[in-house]
Amino acid sequence: MIALSVNLNKIALIRNSRDTTNPSVIEHARMAIDAGADGITVHPRPDQRHIRADDCLALGPLVAGLTHPAGGAVEFNIEGNPFAPARKSDRDGVGDYPGFMELVREVRPDQATLVPDGDNQLTSDHGFDMVRDGERVAEIVAELKQLGIRSSLFMDPDLEQIRLAAESGADRIELYTESYADACKQDRDVDAVFERFRAAAALANELGLGVNAGHDLDLNNLPRFAAIPGILEVSIGHALTVDAIRMGFANAVAAYRTALGH
Repeated sequence: MIALSVNLNKIALIRNSRDTTNPSVIEHARMAIDAGADGITVHPRPDQRHIRADDCLALGPLVAGLTHPAGGAVEFNIEGNPFAPARKSDRDGVGDYPGFMELVREVRPDQATLVPDGDNQLTSDHGFDMVRDGERVAEIVAELKQLGIRSSLFMDPDLEQIRLAAESGADRIELYTESYADACKQDRDVDAVFERFRAAAALANELGLGVNAGHDLDLNNLPRFAAIPGILEVSIGHALTVDAIRMGFANAVAAYRTALGH
């Protein structure tokens, strides 16, 4: 079955809109797991606009101590730009950002998803260019292996780029699914776009890469996408949080598990 990792960034974004600890990222992590989520995902950025470094430090040991209701361990996934350096915070009550890799070294998550994003992006909007960044990415992947952390690279469904991702030594890729979600929303070229992702997943599996997926997947487009062979995990945050407003957080997690065929 495809694992569901719940991204808590939007919970943190709501919290950060006020000088408060409500809603609690920690409490929502517990709620997600109690409702059947297989893991927790966070994507800290240097500007700490939503998830902050302190959240990651608190979530690491919490998630490590949780057990899935059906049995088995729960996984913690930290996403981010591996080249993001340390940054001093200019806000009261918000700690400094230590740099992505320094944070990963301290937290030791089960999985580190490397994403080529920057502060000027509203959200992640493209995968790695492995022609340009492959050598640097391979060095990060090698360090993650030494730390015992699974590596995943955020990638477009581009077959040549996926071949280069495999050469980096990464354990998995995460397919950037916005083009699929947009095709579904516009009801245009859905079959062709779906086939591109199916082919990308098939090639990745052939090359020995595990396949994760995420970005703008929702209750409408997820069931079809989940039929692609070889998908191991999806991480969903924005759409799940929006659905939770009308159906409740635990019910939203359950609905996404149903959409995945659980």
